[in-house]
Order: sequence, then structure tokens, then C-alpha cells
Amino acid sequence: MSVVICVFTEERWDDILAAVDSVRGQSLPAHETLLVVDHNPALRRRLAAYYGNVPVRVLANAGPRGLSAGRNTGIAASTGEVIAFLDDDAVAERDWLHHFAAAYADPAVLAVGGRTVPVWASRRRPPWFPEEFDWVVGCTYRGLPPGRVQVRNVLGGNASFRRAAFELTGGFATGIGRDGDKRPLGCEETELCIRLTRARPDAVLLIDDRAVIHHKVPPVRERFAYFRTRAYAEGLSKALVARSVGAQAGLSTERRYITRVLPAAVARGLRDALLGRPGGAGRAGAIVAGVAAAASGYVVGAARARRSTGAGFAVPPFPGAEAGAGSRG
Repeated sequence: MSVVICVFTEERWDDILAAVDSVRGQSLPAHETLLVVDHNPALRRRLAAYYGNVPVRVLANAGPRGLSAGRNTGIAASTGEVIAFLDDDAVAERDWLHHFAAAYADPAVLAVGGRTVPVWASRRRPPWFPEEFDWVVGCTYRGLPPGRVQVRNVLGGNASFRRAAFELTGGFATGIGRDGDKRPLGCEETELCIRLTRARPDAVLLIDDRAVIHHKVPPVRERFAYFRTRAYAEGLSKALVARSVGAQAGLSTERRYITRVLPAAVARGLRDALLGRPGGAGRAGAIVAGVAAAASGYVVGAARARRSTGAGFAVPPFPGAEAGAGSRG
């Protein structure tokens, strides 16, 4: 199993080292670890010097700026049968790769994701922050089924794919996910997974909640302003996904989430408020505001897509026309 960690800023230096250390400490050793640096030559040189005598490969993102192209660079340069992705501000538990590998005993399995646990900068969840919206901070949210279960898509910061998945799909579409300092978009893994199951209808995609990573949530992401901005950006991203794969596939999971998971969460919040429990009214209000922001983003994104003559994103041919063979730092 190859592990790819995409990095972009020296501000996360300590986090990057911790992420790599967590991979090196796995009970099932990784075949290789690749650090893909997103258009930051100074960071690439510093990492290459730091890991000069350690079997960690440091690569420059050979595609356009952004997480998707960085991942495609890692895919193209990797040699493992399975490629796992870990966020640069997260650490994996010791058996993370072990649980991924166990799922691939079934040859029909082409992707396996895990559970991502938030590590709040303030050391506790903000009382108003609903667990159903933990995807806002890149973590597993309440409403996903527990255990090892089949899903439409895995979540990109804690995920793995069989190499055959990229031979079928070409890789992550650029122009959908994160891009440096721009709006916090997402959904690149959703779009990829939907294309994957269309190319291979019998493909099995799983989440195993025993494959755990711990993801840092910085102070700015504990604020309601970020919550609302991220929800709006998710709506924009969903519009791109719907344009790529169709609204029926692109929003299938979201329909259950909106019609069943969130109403139950609002009811719990209002009940807690009536019982005088802290945060109940705030959680109910945040859910309503989050849905409204995401819906607004989707409407705006869909309107932009209708006006646009281009696709707005691109999928490279395997093994990554944008990424090439990669380069060692």
C-alpha cells in the first residue's frame, strides 16, 4: 500500500511530520510514503532535506494548483497496488492500513474509507456545532452507518483506492476540490467514486470505521463564519458534481441526509433546548443555516454551470497526464 500525503504550506510543518510519523508507525508497514508539495518550492526543498536519509519520497505537484492534481501526481508516482490518502493535518491510528488491507481481500472492493475524528483546537466541540455537520471540518459526520458498510463514496482525507480504480477513471477531476487559498470547495472524491461505479457497476466501495485518523480543527474552523462559508462552498461543489455525473447520482446520498438525518437532528436540538441543555437551540439553528447556505451555493453553482460553455474541470488520463512520472525532491 502506497500512502500519499498532499501538503502546501510550511505553517503545517509540525503537522506534516506528525502525519508521516503516524504512517511510519503502522502495524502493517506502508510500501512507500509520498509527500506531494503543491507549488511551494521552499517547502519541497525543506522536506527533501529533512527526509534525505528516510524512505519518504518528496514530489512537486506537476499539475495545476490544488488537491486533486496533487493526488494525481502521487498516484502517477506511486507503485503500490493500493493507494491510500491521508490529510497533512491528521494522524492515523496504528492499525489504519491494516483495516484497509483486510477489506481488499475481496477482489470486488475498489475503494475503502475510514472514520475521521475531529481534534478541536479549543479541546472540546463548540456547543452549537452539530455532529451531523462534521463534514464541514473534514470529519466523519453523524448519520453515516457504523461498522464496515457499502457506500456511494468515501471521504477523501481518509481513503484508499485500488490502482485499478484509477485505470478505470483516470484520477481526480481538477477544478472541483481544494485549491490553495480559494473558497473551501470539496466533493472531488464523490465525483470520482460515482464515475468509478459507472465504469464498473459491480465495484464495491466501503467505509470501515475501525480505520481511524484524528484530524486537527484549527480555531478559525470552529467559528460559525467558517461553518456557513464551507456549507455554501459544498453547495457550489455539489453543483459541479451534478453537472459531471447527473443530479440523480450526484445527490442520491444527500436526499436521505436532508430528509431523514437532519430533521431528526433539529428535533433533538429543540428538545435539548426545552430541557435546558446547553447548545440545543444553537445546533438546531446551525443546521437550518447550514442547509440554507448549501442550497444557496447549489443554486448559484448550477446557474454558473448553465452559463458556462466549458466543463470547468478536467479528468486526466491514467496514470495522470497532468502528473507525469513525478520527481524526487
